[in-house]
Amino acid sequence: MLVFLRKAKIMRQLTNEEHRRLDVEGFKSAEKNPVIVILDNVRSLNNIGSIFRSCDAFRIEKLILCGISTSPPHRDIHKSALGAELSVDWQYFEKTTDAIVDLKSNGYQVFAIEQTTGSIPLNEFNLSGPIAIVFGHEIHGVSPEVLGLCEAAIEIPQYGTKHSLNVAVSVGIVLWEMLRIH
Repeated sequence: MLVFLRKAKIMRQLTNEEHRRLDVEGFKSAEKNPVIVILDNVRSLNNIGSIFRSCDAFRIEKLILCGISTSPPHRDIHKSALGAELSVDWQYFEKTTDAIVDLKSNGYQVFAIEQTTGSIPLNEFNLSGPIAIVFGHEIHGVSPEVLGLCEAAIEIPQYGTKHSLNVAVSVGIVLWEMLRIH
């Protein structure tokens, strides 16, 4: 076990002013990371709200909601998004496949976050944008029809007894890793 010893310091949380966060207008005009997140039939409004927050935190280009994924305004999305649904650009498509075809026609590479034969471990994926990443339904994952339109699947390595993560947690992990190595 590693133990880090430091000279004792008194720590305190930063105030809101010390964070120097962007306001909504500043966020909208700021340069974005060339990543679009697509939700393929994500049903939980709390997950959708949490995903809006992660998209805001990592300043991604856009969030695309598809199928049964509810779009704002909705109180349950706002409850976990804490206003990020106002800063992050978003769009709704009835069919995820239509969103992917549209993105590909505009030069995006599209990848699914899914465990498949031949999936690429997230820690081995090299981001070369612009890209879109598809996250699937909480139980069924990314639909086979959508998988067929993706360049490849990217898998989050997992080492425990479970073989899945909450979709909102997955979005945070994937965005962090992709932008960390970019």
